[in-house]
Amino acid sequence: MLAKEIKPGVVVVYGGNPIMVASVFVQTPSARGAATLYKFRGRNLVTRQKADFTLKGADALPVADFEKRPVKLMYADPTHMHLLDQTDFNAYAIALEDVEEERPYVTESLDGMFALVYNGECVGIQLPAAVELTVTECDPGVKGNSATGRTKPATVETGLIVQVPEYLSSGERIKVDTRSGEYLSRA
Repeated sequence: MLAKEIKPGVVVVYGGNPIMVASVFVQTPSARGAATLYKFRGRNLVTRQKADFTLKGADALPVADFEKRPVKLMYADPTHMHLLDQTDFNAYAIALEDVEEERPYVTESLDGMFALVYNGECVGIQLPAAVELTVTECDPGVKGNSATGRTKPATVETGLIVQVPEYLSSGERIKVDTRSGEYLSRA
């Protein structure tokens, strides 16, 4: 895959390791004849370390031999999250420290979650861009507060704290962006 075609979320092989690209920064040349540089930031899916690398537009990297399998959360114990494959009903276990960033968005009813399977082993999960969560605790909404842009902290069912508009109250379902952790809308 050419460097100019690599987008966030793609898994490529760099330095012999599978890297999931998290962000891409394009640096355009200021001189004629200079090459456009693509700066990538990602995470090594085997060692979980951050990886930064730069390529020219015509450089190419192979796409990692990965499988994305649709999964559901079965349960989580103190050390692992256990997932059930929705196509062949295999069970995968992944260490909680490997999914620390994704964990506040995962519920048993979450649809659209994928396990990243490399050599038969689950090395990560991929979440949808937005998830629906229930507000479990927040200050009560006051009538007439919908006209201002003020926000208040609200705790959702997974323990994540999200800034929500003042008119929301406990028990409501909201959409949360999994990339930034921001409130998007009511569900």
